Amino acid sequence: MPNNEEFDFDRLLDEVEAETDAKLASRISSLTRMKDEEIKQLFPKKADKKKLIELMSIVKNSTSMNEKRNKLIGNINKFADTVITVLKKLV
Repeated sequence: MPNNEEFDFDRLLDEVEAETDAKLASRISSLTRMKDEEIKQLFPKKADKKKLIELMSIVKNSTSMNEKRNKLIGNINKFADTVITVLKKLV
């Protein structure tokens, strides 16, 4: 293994981040009707993909419509951009 002076840690971090981002997009697309490329295009940042997953979790896992509504209202600022992005795709 090369010593630290020769090894490009920044490049390695970029590669790992890109790989993780691709896997995350693939996982999201397996849960939706969107394709990997659509997910990457709509949600280019990892943080955006995480918000989408969290939003999907609320919609899927909350037991009642009232519970879903309350969770969404309580987090409206956090999810507003995600909701708008998804709705723009549907309209």
